[in-house]
Amino acid sequence: MNPFHPTIRRALGALVTLVVLTSTTQVLAAENTPIQAEYPLIEWTDLMPADDLEALLNPPDYLNDIVDGSAEDKIGAAVEQAITSASDARYQQALSSTRIRPEFNQKKVKIPGFIVPLEFDEQLVVTEFFLVPFFGACLHVPPPPPNQMIHVKYSEGLALANLYDPFFLEGTVETKTFATNEMGTSAYSMQVTNIYPYTE
Repeated sequence: MNPFHPTIRRALGALVTLVVLTSTTQVLAAENTPIQAEYPLIEWTDLMPADDLEALLNPPDYLNDIVDGSAEDKIGAAVEQAITSASDARYQQALSSTRIRPEFNQKKVKIPGFIVPLEFDEQLVVTEFFLVPFFGACLHVPPPPPNQMIHVKYSEGLALANLYDPFFLEGTVETKTFATNEMGTSAYSMQVTNIYPYTE
């Protein structure tokens, strides 16, 4: 799929929205309920090297000129040339970056996100999944960069009634890459202690 497709632009917009939501949650928690020191709340962008974030938040200018559904929106000669252009190579690298923040290895954190099931039974009890910052990763829009995906094995199982439902996860982050052929690659894993519905 075209990495400059509007779905990616919308997905990156969703990532920025989640950053704002997480920041708001931190403020509300500070005002109303103390955050447990054992699992400090982090933002997804905390897991991303600063230059990757900078590249994603500043995509090539020509993307803003492509109208959704237009002829230019499809991969044509002009877009293909732009994709291979050295001028936006850094943006391309950030879209598939596995670079991590090593200081998060073995760190206890709390993070909100959506569940992308990898293993589940007939009752939709999920035992292995990716946690991602916005809904749609690996379903209708391309997945976020690997350094914005967390692989989780959860032997207790999570009964997932709705893919649209966000959750908070608390646990210990590991800087360990996990890859699947179809569902993408994560640059982080997590040993989960608690899972519960996201609330603002």
